[in-house]
Amino acid sequence: MSIKKFMTIGLLVSAAIAGVVSYFASSNPDGLEKVSNEKGLDINVTDSAVSGSIFADYGITGFEYGTGLAGIIGILITGLIGYGLVKWVSNSSENQKR
Repeated sequence: MSIKKFMTIGLLVSAAIAGVVSYFASSNPDGLEKVSNEKGLDINVTDSAVSGSIFADYGITGFEYGTGLAGIIGILITGLIGYGLVKWVSNSSENQKR
């Protein structure tokens, strides 16, 4: 299987999972966050420097279906970076053989 076909299949499967499964994710805090809140360990918690960004909190601000869309955008960006790295490394190894 070619690297291009492998990457395409991987991106499509990942996008389908991110686009569909994310709608079933709970909006409640996870266990660690809940316990730290109950025990008062989160009194000094501050927001991240990028908490006001468009992709904050695993979604896209202002979009009803922003969680799935943010996941798909993240996968596409990661896939493109991965593809670029694979091409760069394969070109580097071909250049070394010459």
